[in-house]
Amino acid sequence: MSGSLRIGIDIGGTFTDLVAIDASGEVRVRKVASTPGDYTQGIMAGLAALLDGAGATVAELLHATTVASNVLIERKGARTALITTAGFRDVLEIRDLRMPRLYDLAWQKPAALVPRRLRIEVTERMRPDGSVAVPLDRESVAAAIARLCAEGAESVAIALIHSYADPAHEREVAEAVREALPDVAISESAAILPEIKEYPRTSTAVINAYVQPVVRTYLARLEEKLAAAGIAAPLRILQSNGGLASPEFAAHFPAHIVESGPAAGVVGAAALARLLGEERLISFDMGGTTAKAGLVEAGEVLRAEAMEVGGGVLAGARLLVGAGYMLKLPAIDLAEVGAGGGSICTIDAAGAPQVGPESAGAEPGPVCYGRGGTLPTITDCNLVLGYLDPAGLAGGVVRLDRAAAAGAIEARIARPLGLSLAAAAHGMLRLAAASMMRAVRAVTVERGRDPRDFSLLAFGGNGGLFAASMAAELGIARIIVPPLPGLFSAFGLLVADTEHHLARSFRTRVGEAEPKAVAAVLGALTAEADARLDAEGFAPERRRLAFSALARYAGQSSEIAVRLANGQSLAENFSEEFAHAHERTYGFRAPAGEAVEIVGFSLIARGVPEEARLPERLAPAEADAEQRRSCWFPDSGWREVRILGRRALGAAAAAGPMIVQEYDATTLVPPGASAMRDDFGNIRITLAKADRNAEET
Repeated sequence: MSGSLRIGIDIGGTFTDLVAIDASGEVRVRKVASTPGDYTQGIMAGLAALLDGAGATVAELLHATTVASNVLIERKGARTALITTAGFRDVLEIRDLRMPRLYDLAWQKPAALVPRRLRIEVTERMRPDGSVAVPLDRESVAAAIARLCAEGAESVAIALIHSYADPAHEREVAEAVREALPDVAISESAAILPEIKEYPRTSTAVINAYVQPVVRTYLARLEEKLAAAGIAAPLRILQSNGGLASPEFAAHFPAHIVESGPAAGVVGAAALARLLGEERLISFDMGGTTAKAGLVEAGEVLRAEAMEVGGGVLAGARLLVGAGYMLKLPAIDLAEVGAGGGSICTIDAAGAPQVGPESAGAEPGPVCYGRGGTLPTITDCNLVLGYLDPAGLAGGVVRLDRAAAAGAIEARIARPLGLSLAAAAHGMLRLAAASMMRAVRAVTVERGRDPRDFSLLAFGGNGGLFAASMAAELGIARIIVPPLPGLFSAFGLLVADTEHHLARSFRTRVGEAEPKAVAAVLGALTAEADARLDAEGFAPERRRLAFSALARYAGQSSEIAVRLANGQSLAENFSEEFAHAHERTYGFRAPAGEAVEIVGFSLIARGVPEEARLPERLAPAEADAEQRRSCWFPDSGWREVRILGRRALGAAAAAGPMIVQEYDATTLVPPGASAMRDDFGNIRITLAKADRNAEET
């Protein structure tokens, strides 16, 4: 490699992935074990290995991190307090009365991130129009600050009633806290989410405050280590919405990076879809701990306006919410299940086999890793069936012990179920596939899309192993396995753009909106976007602004975003555009003449890079000599299978069964399928027997 490098760094539950690309499009990759105790150690070890002998400088570092989400899942955030308007301290407890299991009397909602004694009231009140109903009582503010001192609060969220209409009281309280307690992190709800609805705004501010000290410390430590290593390149952090931001922004608004890690792969999928001209693409990312599905349509990712975090994996039923904490910020719409290579296979108390959601993770890892793991995992099952190379993963960095894996599966799965070793292992793989298909259905069927109309883009260390079996069940005929599949999320960082997503509440009926008032709101959004992109270093000609209206039928409690085709104004046919979007999302539209209400406007402000980020093609690594290995298939049992590298595939379709084995991932082409390599370097798998009626049965 030569010149300067752009490097993407993605931390997974098992591996930390690094991908470097130079100006000519040459790629260099590295996988290292993740270091959960201090993720920066794995990053620095990976960078040292990646740059060793590269003979190039680093121009940019792009990072996707799960630090914020891990803090929420493990409940290891800062000691957080909430300052709120008198009478509203229990908003976090009342929530929105949604629960994931309606008929489970034993279910309990998760404990609030801020205990009640740290939810402190101040006397004040704003009206919805921004006028003052009750002036801010400074004595109550002083009492609140004294309480913060007495309780040893490390971070404080400030969420006052109707502050989205006028944040003056919030700003005054924040300034008083900042002056008295300069070391305490402060999160103002109106600065993070200036929108109507008290619970989502309060919850989002509390999440930001809860994770802020941890994220800020992590980013500061990483920048310090990079500087010590002589790497002076700018660091950029991926947000949940798929856009990049500065470390300063991420440290101040960490709620925007809670789902940073899973977003990177979908960003890469969208870029690849645009390059290949794929109108409809399902992104399927299976790693060591979880599997995630997303949707790309017309080259754009599908986004959600809100999500729940900290409630475990998002398993399929998207309407049954309430298990986690509301985070009302735009994010790539992902469905996630606890099925990955490290997912543990067990027999439950009723004698039924089960896969996940518990994972062996990086330590101790699957049994075959030889690091002390005793419970069989999906990786162990793939190994004993012959799908994985016994010589090891990541070019032999991780050695595999097939005998140990077989012993664990035999003792804990096969013998209790009265099955052969191969049948037991394959049964566990089918269970894992069934779980992962729920994620695919969640972003297609539950969003009004037919998965049979899409191609399946499979990546992650295990995506290529399961893609064909899942596609056959779902009725999907075409599979694409991109270059660098096991590092594709890190690659996705290299094609991400800088983005900022902004929103403002503004209530009006369509047809009654005053153009001057609408223009004032959109102008305020534009000014804030310009300020942020100025700070990111983007000249005016390198900015792209996309406005949307947040609309609903009058009387509904939730809204959808409808793009403003005319730029900064409402089109005359906006009601029809909304009806079309509503029908596509929910399957129906109201009768003509039904009142449509706008509750706010949003803006996606994008900084456009000077040069294209995606090369025309990615050349696969040099192929090892073709091998053969005995693999087990349910219809034919054990049989000899070709083992080849990606480069050995040509433009002509080759019939399976075969296994494409690479440094970072393995792709299984089963009997009845064929595979070829296209000009970009993708493996394209065609299934002859994809069941077109799969979704109907």
